[in-house]
Amino acid sequence: MSYFGTDGIRGKFGELPITPDFILKLGYVTGLVLIEKNENPTRKPSVVIGKDTRLSGYVIEGALQAGFNAAGVDVYMLGPLPTPAIAHLTRSFNADAGVVISASHNPYYDNGIKFFSGDGKKISDEMQTAINDKLTAIMNDVGSDVAMMPILDPANLGKNNRIDDAKGRYIEFCKGSFPYQYDLSHLTVVVDCANGAGYSVAPRVMRELGANVIAINNTPDGININAECGSTHPESLQKAVLEHDADVGIALDGDGDRIVMVDETGKLVDGDGILYVLATQGKTKAEGVVGTLMSNMGLELALKDANIQFTRAKVGDRYVMQDLEANGWILGGEPSGHILCLDKSRTGDAIIAGLQVLAVMQAKERALSELVEGFEVLPQKLVNVRLSQMQDPFKHEELVAAFDKAQATLEGRGRLLIRQSGTEPMIRVMVESDDEIECDVMANDLADLIKSVLG
Repeated sequence: MSYFGTDGIRGKFGELPITPDFILKLGYVTGLVLIEKNENPTRKPSVVIGKDTRLSGYVIEGALQAGFNAAGVDVYMLGPLPTPAIAHLTRSFNADAGVVISASHNPYYDNGIKFFSGDGKKISDEMQTAINDKLTAIMNDVGSDVAMMPILDPANLGKNNRIDDAKGRYIEFCKGSFPYQYDLSHLTVVVDCANGAGYSVAPRVMRELGANVIAINNTPDGININAECGSTHPESLQKAVLEHDADVGIALDGDGDRIVMVDETGKLVDGDGILYVLATQGKTKAEGVVGTLMSNMGLELALKDANIQFTRAKVGDRYVMQDLEANGWILGGEPSGHILCLDKSRTGDAIIAGLQVLAVMQAKERALSELVEGFEVLPQKLVNVRLSQMQDPFKHEELVAAFDKAQATLEGRGRLLIRQSGTEPMIRVMVESDDEIECDVMANDLADLIKSVLG
């Protein structure tokens, strides 16, 4: 079996695979893989570990650290920091891997583990398979090299180090992505930190670049992460922008790699809108943009009008990255707010993406509402159907027939997407149409049918 989903290993804390015992073994076998791949016998492999603000992160952090140390790997503890900060600091510390403890936009009772390679990118499929194979062996108690987690010679154990200046290093990295000839002194910016990993660094970056910053949802208590706030619940940001007469609002998700924005009128600008602004009005017009199957058709049409190529990857930032590298492009992302600006960062980074939009606002001397005027969103309805356990809807003839009929109805003026979530037992039903009422009715009817058939 594979313990990995589309974004690492994730689940409810206290239930497999997110238990202290499992995480200890995960750290141990990952350490063994790093040792096997180590090409420099004069030094021990090392990893950096960061986390978001979930209370369970303390337990997972300790278990991971112990597992790595037992395998003979040195560990650098970064504390609460956004996911892209861990990617950056993995490279900065010349570490062999980076580890993020987070369940991103999920509720506080979930948690997870995702890995970066030494170059700050998602780990390769080869390395993921190697980790999974050893993990399967140790969980099944087979394979003498890993099953019993043998006690090693104490002289060969890894060391543990806590890095006190990790936040400062990342803040300077973010600031360095902003054009030196501009500052934010003329802007009032509301930053919704989602009570997550960016609660400390995101407001500081904006303030140190001169902005008048109003931070909201920046008091994490371990269980309020993503709770009616952040990029998945932008209503509080929209309200705050209007209340404070702000120029723009920025909302992060729990681990700080997703961003949505709000213009000065309180209107939401999601990942598609951000991609449109950066592709068409950035310092250099984009040659091409990679979106996903979830990207609104309106983005595709707007980029076509601007003579910018557009392709769709599978949902997930690792697939966006693969298509960007294959095409030699630098800009891509998802409507949910994973935005990749590869000329600035090697992974999706909410703070850096937000800064690039603010830079366009400064360079063009235009409000965000004006920058997105050329992007007309096609009516879209997304309905999530939560199941008791994951099932494949395409294995049921009744559902397939309904999907085919809906797609035929939309032909030439919209599209249908039925997708299984990679992290939760959920089917996502998305309908786009030039008729908003049709969108609503069709998506809800299909969702009801899926629920009645799959339960």
